[in-house]
This record gives sequence, C-alpha cells and structure tokens, in this order.
Amino acid sequence: MDLSRIGVFKLMKDKMAWNNQRQEVLAQNVANADTPGYKPRDLVEFDFRKELRDTAKLQLAGTSGSHLTGTLPDSQGFKSDKARTQYETTPAGNAVVLEEQMMKVGQNSMEYQSTVNLYRKQLALLKTALSKGV
Repeated sequence: MDLSRIGVFKLMKDKMAWNNQRQEVLAQNVANADTPGYKPRDLVEFDFRKELRDTAKLQLAGTSGSHLTGTLPDSQGFKSDKARTQYETTPAGNAVVLEEQMMKVGQNSMEYQSTVNLYRKQLALLKTALSKGV
C-alpha cells in the first residue's frame, strides 16, 4: 500500500522533507558563523493551507490520447527566503547570530517530532480501521 497516495500522509511527508531541508540550511548557517561576509539563509515557511489545497486536487483521467494534460509545473524543492534582513552584523560582515540559529534548530526539531508522532498516530488509526474486528 502506497501511503503517499493518501492526502494526509503525503502532506506529512512533505512537511518532514521541509524540516529536513531546513535543518541542513540551519546547520550551514551555524557552520559558517565565523565566515566573513556570510549571510544566514532560511527556507520560506511551510504553508499547510497551500499544500493542503494542492494535495486535494484530483487528477483527471484521460480517456483519449488527444486530451490535454494540464500546464501546472511540479514543485522542485523548497524556495529559499532571501528577503530577510539581519539585525546584527559583525565588523567582518557576518550576520549569523548563533542564539537565533540554535533557537530555530530547536523549533525545527520539535516540529519534525510532532509531525512524526502525528504520522504514527494516523498510521495506527489506519491499521485499526483495516484490521478485522475482535
């Protein structure tokens, strides 16, 4: 059974992928905390409402080869949030604030764990629904 075909599981999988990618970006920020001129990066916030809207779309079944398939592009990863301004900058031009980055890492970790727990609960609920009655 492919769980990624079920909307709620696909949405949770996308959220966990976003958290993984954000963890990599935050780790790069911390690793470059002493690099002159380095500007910290972050990802655009994961928007559940938009993702849910996209997940809820049904694919149309083509009954003829002459039917049009559509023009919506597939998403190619998450966009980087480049419009953010920094409040602190060192004389060398580095704008990484370690305390801020570590708070983001902690928040990201908690969000990931919450999504994993929700995934487990949904999977258990699905197993209960599919199991034979006692």
